[in-house]
Amino acid sequence: MRPIRDNDVLCRQLGHVFMYPQLLQRALTHRSYAPEHNERLEFLGDSILGCVIAKHLYSSFPQLSEGELSRLRSNLVREETLATLALQLDLGSHLMLGEGERKSGGHRRPSILADAMEALFGAVFLDSGYPDAEKVVLNMFVPYLAKIDALTLGKDAKTLLQEYLQSRHIALPGYSVVATQGEAHAQSFEVECIIPALKISTRGEGSSRRNAEQQAAQEAYRQLTTSS
Repeated sequence: MRPIRDNDVLCRQLGHVFMYPQLLQRALTHRSYAPEHNERLEFLGDSILGCVIAKHLYSSFPQLSEGELSRLRSNLVREETLATLALQLDLGSHLMLGEGERKSGGHRRPSILADAMEALFGAVFLDSGYPDAEKVVLNMFVPYLAKIDALTLGKDAKTLLQEYLQSRHIALPGYSVVATQGEAHAQSFEVECIIPALKISTRGEGSSRRNAEQQAAQEAYRQLTTSS
């Protein structure tokens, strides 16, 4: 296994310096690169992430019901959000991928980026315990959470976009698959979202058509709400 690249910037962004750098290396290793990869850390990090976000939402939104909290948590810990945070970290440039994954753009694939984010949370937990893992998760998610309107109650991007357009009597968007990559068991979909009346066209990528549609809808919704 090749030596890990200089990840000082990544550690500063996470707010954590690893006592055991091999954990960071494992978190950044995709299964296509080596037998000792990040999938077990991903499993652990998924649980850490869910617990931290649940606790934060419980404390921050005492007015919300259990169902509303669950929807908001699902909105935050889904693949799209994790991939967005990974892009902010330029995480793809730190990943160790096999030749096939590199050539097919694996360092930009939302599913790979999201899995690596969860693996990082698991690695921090093993490196120095739950309190430090909680700090890292909140360091990443609280700024993102501050931008979310709690009134949306965790509605997904397609629902938000649909409601926005319906409230203005604008025809609903159309979604179409424009590209697929990878083997059948690990495909990546690229979907285009088109709103003809507003001359808006956005694209999203995900490990399923649904995830890709959500990514495209999220970008369309962002454009509409930013410009309005």
